[in-house]
Amino acid sequence: MRLRVEFTTEPFDLDEAPAHALAAREVIETAALDAVDVGPFGNTVEGGADRVLTAVDALLRRSLQAGATRISLQVNVITEADG
Repeated sequence: MRLRVEFTTEPFDLDEAPAHALAAREVIETAALDAVDVGPFGNTVEGGADRVLTAVDALLRRSLQAGATRISLQVNVITEADG
């Protein structure tokens, strides 16, 4: 099974990336996922279920430890019709 996860960490800071956003970015960029798209207002990752779920666990733990007060996640199963 393949998964696509979209997530954001808060609070936002438009002047510089907060520590919790940098922690989340480091987790996903080192997780050996198939696709990673990091943006200022949202992030998307794709990959096999085991790798994605392991990365999400680490992302939640590290972002919260780094000061995130809210983390929004959306998890979708990628089907063949999705590409």
